[in-house]
Amino acid sequence: MTTPQDPPADRPPPADELSSPVVDLRQYTLFPGTRDRFVALFDGEFVEAHEALGSRAIGQFRDLGDPNRFVWMRGFPDMPGRERALNAFYNGGPAWAAHGETARSMLIDSTDALLLKPVRPDSGFALDDPAQRPPIDSDAPDGVVIATIHHFEKPVSTAFVDFYETVVLPVLRDSGAHRLLGMFETKHSPNNFPRLPIREGENVFVTFTGFKNVEKYHEFMTALGRNRKTWKERVYPELTGQLLMPPRTLRLAPTTRSQLRD
Repeated sequence: MTTPQDPPADRPPPADELSSPVVDLRQYTLFPGTRDRFVALFDGEFVEAHEALGSRAIGQFRDLGDPNRFVWMRGFPDMPGRERALNAFYNGGPAWAAHGETARSMLIDSTDALLLKPVRPDSGFALDDPAQRPPIDSDAPDGVVIATIHHFEKPVSTAFVDFYETVVLPVLRDSGAHRLLGMFETKHSPNNFPRLPIREGENVFVTFTGFKNVEKYHEFMTALGRNRKTWKERVYPELTGQLLMPPRTLRLAPTTRSQLRD
């Protein structure tokens, strides 16, 4: 009998530890000065309420690049489960009935959303049991999650995923990328809850990387920028040459109750 081995530091854990093969990545634009109140409302009233009705609250974040943006992800076991869970929460769920109007009053826009799936069976998120989620009055974690969104003209190819894993990831790791949390691509399924729009017709590849703190992320970016021969002159041009536009980076600070964190 063989002894299970830990996964490499630059790969997510094995598939039997993963959750949510269907993921909504949602970016909300809030009225100035309301984000902390929105986070308190969301973490206090909506997290367990979502999970009681069939979805998984994966992570909630303050966008470090925009003081008026709140980013979060929820997961589902499959598309029929997504429809059931969203119907149950928004159409008669007690938490939304009690607090939905307050949440809406702080929102300018909630339509920036992507429907995602892991690019490989072992590239989803590994999360603790929901019962281990920190309480709302705990200290916010120091770590940051970096989401990098790559846009393509066509659906993400296996060849690109292979290129990313064998060529791009080693350079990122050597420059100080701490931990790959997951790799996802667009899930091309019709939006089965039209009340919440999804950016349909787009082809994206999204990576999530964890860093111990913002300083470690800045050190990583400095090291990457100094890697002229490998990164700037060879790998980055080869990467961006396959994209519709330069990658978009979100620097995300987990809230106290976010399960996705470094």
